[in-house]
Amino acid sequence: MKFEAVTIKDIARELGLSTSTVSRALRDSYEISPETKRLVLECAERLNYQPNPIALSLKEKRSRSIGVIVCEIANSFFSQAINGIESIAYSKGYNVIISQSKESFEREVSDLNFLASRSIDGLLISVSSETENMEHLQKLHARGLPIVFFDRITEELETHKVIVDNFKASYQATTHLIQQGYKKIACIANAVHLSIAKERVAGYKEALANNNITPDLNLIKECEQGGALHKEVQKAVNEICKIKPRPDAILALSDKITTGCLRVLQAKNIQIPDEIGLLGFSNSDITDLLNPSLTIIRQPAFEMGQKATALLIDLIESKRPVKDFSREVLQTELIVRNSTVRNL
Repeated sequence: MKFEAVTIKDIARELGLSTSTVSRALRDSYEISPETKRLVLECAERLNYQPNPIALSLKEKRSRSIGVIVCEIANSFFSQAINGIESIAYSKGYNVIISQSKESFEREVSDLNFLASRSIDGLLISVSSETENMEHLQKLHARGLPIVFFDRITEELETHKVIVDNFKASYQATTHLIQQGYKKIACIANAVHLSIAKERVAGYKEALANNNITPDLNLIKECEQGGALHKEVQKAVNEICKIKPRPDAILALSDKITTGCLRVLQAKNIQIPDEIGLLGFSNSDITDLLNPSLTIIRQPAFEMGQKATALLIDLIESKRPVKDFSREVLQTELIVRNSTVRNL
């Protein structure tokens, strides 16, 4: 049986009133007596009446909804960011419509078209690993759709952006490995064109150079799908393990790559950290329960979601065109555990 929402007509029929009387009563019009308003409101509550969002959006020229596109909701970083997004959005009276690109450019475009067709008031997006052409976003932005980027950003659109200090985080992680006595450190990154990959690889290289270690491009591997496909992480780790002499540490630059590396190294019976140390970017709550417990860079995902949403709502509700945009840079945290600490 098809679900049918309760309408003003249903309330009018229940009370024997005209639809115009019910409508005015729900709007608290001075034309309607207090007693009639009371009867209408009680009936509306009893029937679980909810205002039609489409009708409201036509009236107000706003849908009170924002779209969100991320690569994967199951990713711990993005699930925490979404929690932050919703905490601000709902407190401000906005609904959130979430789509996931699954690291596909084609799917990202499809998600964006769907959200735009639902007349969202604004968009929060972290681009997919396949996204290099920003034309789909530029067109909507040029037509006035407020857009805020977070985590994976582009410089091709002039708008608010919220990121972490990726360079500093990777620099700090690499320096920690060097201080633990690791001398040949490999690095596995997301698709290299992504903003986060560029910044994190740059931090890794700088830390090596500042410690008199010449960066070796052969030690930098790319996972185009960001570790979403286990086989690409497996391929990267296998290539690293074939290098002679074998690297003694791996820096994994995303959540999926980090846990993927752990799985591959354990399958190979490689002892962590004695044979190869492992340090990765991760927001998973179970990294301290793994064996060995993982040394990680933790990102303030919840705070990132909150800040990005607050900026987007400011854009949506601004009475004048916004010309000054901010670039919010949040700090990460290095959490040292067993996967990098050796008995020197």
